[in-house]
Amino acid sequence: MKRLSVLALILVSKLYNAQYQPRNISDSEIKTANDWVNNTYNSLSQDEKLGQLFIVALYTNKDEAHINQVRTIVTQDKIGGLILMQDDAAREISLVNEFQSKSKVPLMIGMDAEWGVFQRIAKAHKYPWAIALGAIQDKNLIYEMAAKIAADCKRMGINWDFAPVVDVNTNPNNPIIGNRSFGSDVGNVVNSAVAYANGLQDNRILAAIKHFPGHGDTDKDSHLDLPVVSHNIDRLERTEIAPFKALMNKGIGGVMVAHLYVPSLENQKGIPASVSSKIVTGLLKEKLGYKGLIITDALNMGAVANKFKAGELDAMAFKAGNDIMLFSQDVATGKKLIQKAIDNGEIPQSRVEESVKKILLTKYYLGLDHYNNINPENINNDLNNASHSVLVQKMYANALTLLKDDRKLLPLDCKGTYYYVPLEEAPYETFFNQLNTKTAVIVKKASEINTIPANSKVIVGFHKDNSTAYKPYKISEASKKVLSDLSKNQNVILDVFGSPYALKDIDISKVSTVLVSYENNDDAMKASAKGILGQTKIWGRLPVLVNDNLRYGMGIDVDIQNPTNASDRKNNSETKNSKIVIE
Repeated sequence: MKRLSVLALILVSKLYNAQYQPRNISDSEIKTANDWVNNTYNSLSQDEKLGQLFIVALYTNKDEAHINQVRTIVTQDKIGGLILMQDDAAREISLVNEFQSKSKVPLMIGMDAEWGVFQRIAKAHKYPWAIALGAIQDKNLIYEMAAKIAADCKRMGINWDFAPVVDVNTNPNNPIIGNRSFGSDVGNVVNSAVAYANGLQDNRILAAIKHFPGHGDTDKDSHLDLPVVSHNIDRLERTEIAPFKALMNKGIGGVMVAHLYVPSLENQKGIPASVSSKIVTGLLKEKLGYKGLIITDALNMGAVANKFKAGELDAMAFKAGNDIMLFSQDVATGKKLIQKAIDNGEIPQSRVEESVKKILLTKYYLGLDHYNNINPENINNDLNNASHSVLVQKMYANALTLLKDDRKLLPLDCKGTYYYVPLEEAPYETFFNQLNTKTAVIVKKASEINTIPANSKVIVGFHKDNSTAYKPYKISEASKKVLSDLSKNQNVILDVFGSPYALKDIDISKVSTVLVSYENNDDAMKASAKGILGQTKIWGRLPVLVNDNLRYGMGIDVDIQNPTNASDRKNNSETKNSKIVIE
């Protein structure tokens, strides 16, 4: 195993554009890597070289016919990698071991693990969505979280996490990015993304920033239809493209290209970015100078699959400048059409050499010049245990954002009595139980608020469904009315267990105290309760522009008041002293 201090892929040779290396690697190691790449490339037939350009999906929640189909593609089409989907970790590991043993060149194994492998493996532990990470001021914590995600990936034999999302979410109605974005500020997105990517790549897991040239201001889901980003060049360069440009020289190993139509960048009507040579080659590779791996977004998505035939789409994507076609629906046809384009002079053979050597060198630096079987035993426990809970609760605690506290109701006076009114559709018991361990809390249903004595201290929880990142954030009219009624004669503490966009059309002028906890799961609820009780510091900042009154960067600090033990004081002190900002 080669020792990697950081997987920062940078150009080191004019021999071919694919030649990259981690920082602090010796000249002899560079030569060894180059020799392996050249020897491997020269040992491959043209068909095997073309196979390296494709990644297909492996599901374990589908039938054996699907598994056999993937088995055939691996052995006959000699593909370069797999993307693991739902949902049995042990079964996936066993199949990856099998497929790796049958591959002349070890497979690159990827996964969408933006919030950890839980995104595909339900028994794993969930990490916070990016919007919560964007609220965290100490970016070292994001690095720490990404390193833990990297460990989980390695435990499963995954070596490429298709993350982080660097789309700048400027549209509250975005149906597909939203919670997956670090927020609406370019600088914060860049700083958060660097910490995330370095946490992965310093631990031998490749990162991929997405979705180029920027999916943050769209009102359609590219899984279903082709979104249009209609901004002019100046706006695109200032916002959508800006994070990608800033990250080009930060050693990010991969860029994923989106299925978006951007008229300012592609004048041929309806051509998605992912198959546009103007965008992939002209902008990303030539103007921005990106030298790492370029991969399409999934080719089964409606934005392109509804418009182009499988196989033809793969050939178009490669011709546009992508190195890897992700989620290919017809590898065999794609390979034939790419070869036909080469024979016809439409694609030079040098493009194959460039992409395949880039893929091979990346595999080498990920340790895939050889493959060691992964043991599937105890995998579920390894992906979900106390170490995950401790870290994740620390993340949510640091994200907790206090937007106002007019009557200085925080931290709670544990000698007093509080009323608690849970609203919306999701469970709330963990939050209530955590509060109730330190102070008296009386739960009241929405229908019982008239029984609460005037001028009481009332905690209102907006508990939104946390089952996916795509659930609507809007608050019901009934919940809005309850909040309004309570605010007339009560001292209200509102805690939003969901997106801060939930506050977009809510009048909080008469609400004394407003917090955003970002998510409604056990870890987030425990962390929020500890912050409200004064056991952990509150110092998150709003990562998005919500409305004219709730702007990016808002937040009030509340220092730790009632540490439960010496370790809490120590952890708080360490957090204060470890803040980093990556320019």
